[in-house]
Amino acid sequence: MGETVENVAGGIDCYSLRQPLGVCAGICPFNFPAMVPLWMYPMAIAAGNTFVLKPSERDPGASMMLADLAQQAGLPKGVLNIVHGTHDTVNRLLDHPDVAAISFVGGDAAGRYIYARAAANGKRVQCNMGAKNHAVIMPDADPGPTVSALTGAAFGAAGQRCMAVSAAVFVGGFERWRAPLLDAARSLKVNGGFERDADVGPLISPEAKARCEALIQSAIDQGAECALDGRGVAVPGYPRGNFVGPTLLAGVAPTMDVYRQEVFGPVLSCLEVESLDAAIDLVNANPYGNGTAIFTDSGSAARRFQHDVQVGMVGINVPIPVPLPMFSFTGWRGSFAGDTHMYGRAGVAFYTQPKTVTAKWAPPARGAGAAGGGRMPGLDKVGA
Repeated sequence: MGETVENVAGGIDCYSLRQPLGVCAGICPFNFPAMVPLWMYPMAIAAGNTFVLKPSERDPGASMMLADLAQQAGLPKGVLNIVHGTHDTVNRLLDHPDVAAISFVGGDAAGRYIYARAAANGKRVQCNMGAKNHAVIMPDADPGPTVSALTGAAFGAAGQRCMAVSAAVFVGGFERWRAPLLDAARSLKVNGGFERDADVGPLISPEAKARCEALIQSAIDQGAECALDGRGVAVPGYPRGNFVGPTLLAGVAPTMDVYRQEVFGPVLSCLEVESLDAAIDLVNANPYGNGTAIFTDSGSAARRFQHDVQVGMVGINVPIPVPLPMFSFTGWRGSFAGDTHMYGRAGVAFYTQPKTVTAKWAPPARGAGAAGGGRMPGLDKVGA
């Protein structure tokens, strides 16, 4: 990751090194309790840092298992550390003078707070925050794969993914897509997450369920059509489960609360526009810029979309374009605070700092003894 230029001047080389920051910390969300920590501490430790990980208080067990595996693999004690808690624990990490960098994945309010407080304390910060991910469906999209992709991206993991598709933008109209989407959504099985036949599991808490159902109702009150209502779903064996079934809202407008807010539930809002230009304008007008996708058989439409859309991760006939580790997770605009993204080359840059060295190794003058006869560097022309 460093660079070298030889002989920038007579006998002088210039090169850069990347060296660790020291102590880094990560604050993680509930929805990917193993994957998100693995975005953080392996790269930070490989770069030479120690790491303090604070998992979500809602499901901390996965981080404890990861730490146990790291210890079994021979990671020295004190290199990876797990701390638990809520606000007070976070504040101590943000304020502690030994912590040089903070990585965060989670919601908007927490992300903005963490970024502001950590940055005010002089720390390097990267915050992946909220999202409103759009899928743009062109008239020439292949119906079968497109419907399958939308169904999985909207309702998989009960919509509790920062890259979930929560808004589908149908260019040229929604009606031809209505029946196949409804059939696909109705075919999904709502059940406990550990059950073999589960397609859609529960939301994380009663509060999350209540918020999701309230946003569905607000959409109806504001003029949307609830083509498929997942509220009130009954799941045998789980009478107190936090379940919301797949929900399809048609006729959604950008002014509605269900569109303006991140639902984080199995709700797909369907919007209609007349052209690709209008679809791009709609996506770009939204404050978030995490992920988006276009479904089309037109290479020119896809190329134009990927260039003009103001979103950091773009899928072409791929509904959830999360990059592989050799790339980086590159949310834009309201979905990210910081200047260096997570994992990939950007992640290495985040967990290290550059040092630039200018070196001269001149051979000793002929006949010069240990005391040398050369002039001091910087005085070559003095007294000439």
